[in-house]
Amino acid sequence: MTAFDPRSHQLAEQRWFEDFRVGEVFRLPSRTMSDAHFLAFQAASGDNHPVHYDREYCRAQGMPELLAHGFQVLIQTAAGAGLFPHQVEDSLMGFIEQSSRFLKGVYAGDTLYSALEISALLPQRTSGVIVMRATVHNQRGELVLDGMHKYLIRKRHPDKKE
Repeated sequence: MTAFDPRSHQLAEQRWFEDFRVGEVFRLPSRTMSDAHFLAFQAASGDNHPVHYDREYCRAQGMPELLAHGFQVLIQTAAGAGLFPHQVEDSLMGFIEQSSRFLKGVYAGDTLYSALEISALLPQRTSGVIVMRATVHNQRGELVLDGMHKYLIRKRHPDKKE
């Protein structure tokens, strides 16, 4: 019997910059925005505007439910919820840029479907930048967030055979 090596306990095969292709999609698990999500975001952010936690205030403003903060929607695109970061454990140098546009309101009870799609591969000398389009759709198929992530990824070392 061989000894267990924790380094062999990986969730996905390791990939390097050269292994990725434009058009690849990394879907993230769907999530229904529950009261717990609103409370956790309020506690973490310190945002105390009643539009995010007072249902009666929201109704008085003509909203159907609590309105999610844009950052609460943005965090649904965190790559760590999917397989991508497991594939780049050895090659990821950093998450280097992000932008987003918030296109429609997200309310308590909405179910969100997030995805990251490689839109560009920008090679450099020893690394490259993977540009991903980040999208979030709601249960009605409406695009509620459209954005971009950039990740700096190492190229495969010429001496390594993986």
